[in-house]
Amino acid sequence: MKLISTKNFITIIVLLFLASITVQSQNLEKDVDTFLNSMYPSNEPGVSFLIAKEGKPIYHKAFGMANLELDVPMNTNNVFEIGSITKQFTAVAILMLEEQGKLKVEDDITKFIPDYPTMGNTITIHHLLNHTSGIKSYTSMQSFIKHARTDMTPTELIDVFKNEPMDFKTGEQFLYNNSGYIILGHIIEVVSGQSYADFIKTHIFDKLGMDSSYYGSMKKLIPNRATGYSSTQNGFENADYLSLTLPYAAGSLMSTTSDLLKWQMALNNNQLLSKSSYEKAIHGSTLNNGEHITYGYGLGENNINGSRSIQHGGGIFGYTTMGIYLPEEKVYAIGLTNCDCKNITSATTKIAAMAIGKPFPDIKDAIKLPETDLKKWVGAYQFDESTIRHITFENGQLFSQREGSTKLPIYAMSNSKFIFEGGDTSYEFSSKDGKKVANFTNGGNTIVGTEIDKAAPVEKIAITLAPEILKQYTGKYEIMPQFIIEITVKENQIFAQATGQPQFEIFAEKEDSFFLKVVPAQLTFNKDDKGKVISATLNQGGQQMTGSKLD
Repeated sequence: MKLISTKNFITIIVLLFLASITVQSQNLEKDVDTFLNSMYPSNEPGVSFLIAKEGKPIYHKAFGMANLELDVPMNTNNVFEIGSITKQFTAVAILMLEEQGKLKVEDDITKFIPDYPTMGNTITIHHLLNHTSGIKSYTSMQSFIKHARTDMTPTELIDVFKNEPMDFKTGEQFLYNNSGYIILGHIIEVVSGQSYADFIKTHIFDKLGMDSSYYGSMKKLIPNRATGYSSTQNGFENADYLSLTLPYAAGSLMSTTSDLLKWQMALNNNQLLSKSSYEKAIHGSTLNNGEHITYGYGLGENNINGSRSIQHGGGIFGYTTMGIYLPEEKVYAIGLTNCDCKNITSATTKIAAMAIGKPFPDIKDAIKLPETDLKKWVGAYQFDESTIRHITFENGQLFSQREGSTKLPIYAMSNSKFIFEGGDTSYEFSSKDGKKVANFTNGGNTIVGTEIDKAAPVEKIAITLAPEILKQYTGKYEIMPQFIIEITVKENQIFAQATGQPQFEIFAEKEDSFFLKVVPAQLTFNKDDKGKVISATLNQGGQQMTGSKLD
């Protein structure tokens, strides 16, 4: 019998290993292709998606359309507004200035903006970076839509929110806040003597060779710009106009998937910051009471099926984005889309999980359980002071409903584990001390809920109205300046679309009163003495706003 030499044996092992990697790569490509093709059809707004391993792209493709009107397919060189992914650039710029000795993250913001009204709080740069300042986020103010088309300087924008009441005492809570990053952009300008746009270009884009990245503009010609879209019940439409002076240092940058890989590699390799400075950004932070929060400086820590991740997404009129880096596996996944629709965060998370060999479960693998096994988890679960989720059973199916939100089906993967459609959100039920317990996992974070005695919300019952009744409500209602709700009717369905938002069906509970299923909101139409519809009242989030019908 002829023996194989050690050298030949090693060669065979290496070849087998390389063949295994090739098969894995081909399987990944096939799985990601299938997933993205189904999510971004060739005749709809699309996506540019990149996966890199150890800094080298292993998958880079585009799906769908970059421009629907001109019939231009998406390609991997297309440029997108990246929304809040901008925040990591702003945070790194601050840390660069700290390393240059020009500021400290512990500095009070009044050192740079002496007249800023802190309302008795000590607000530092650190509090702006990790969203614990308590400053009112200007994008949550009713005036935001009113100003959406108005160009503003950073100081004019700060004037919009600086005198608003604080949401909480500084450092007491985490609340995602765009205003904080507006102030950070202004501080960069004060300290550096450059505009925010120039600082990012000269110190980051130019240094890293990010030649297809820009401070956004609606006026300048941007080569390969993908047009932004919104989704409506009747199809897609061009996204509403937003002056990119408004997102500023919180969300106005534009880039490509290739350029964002350069950015991620620069962070990994300490090209812009020392390792110790970067560590500040990626390991979360703490509140005044010592409680850990997952948000650091422009980046959040998370995990995907047990693997640590560093990530941030973005959403802006016409675009949604998500970037995830898994340091243990050295895998980077970035998805940029030209529609403020669909869920690129969930998609990127699922693809990142595929790329590290830890895919999420799929509802096609769900199992059938006896009715008794399903019903034993029915009940209300208290997760924190403000969050209660109800598990209900209807027609052989379990449903989950967070109070104030919609009811969604959950699917059994075992006697105690259930997933939502998509697989990246799940429940794990158990019993402890005679009470049911629910571990709810979403985006890698798990919170624990304990059974309480509370009845499930009574679902509103929709009634059917004749088309001729519905048609009397069609038209536009000005709820507030430049915030309009348009009502349309198609056969026996009625739809509402607010400025800058998708179109949703509304459902009648009375002849003149309607509710939404996607969010807890009601819309009531008001008539004059002659029965003519003259206004509509929106009830949402504890607020009641009435708008006149426009002729």
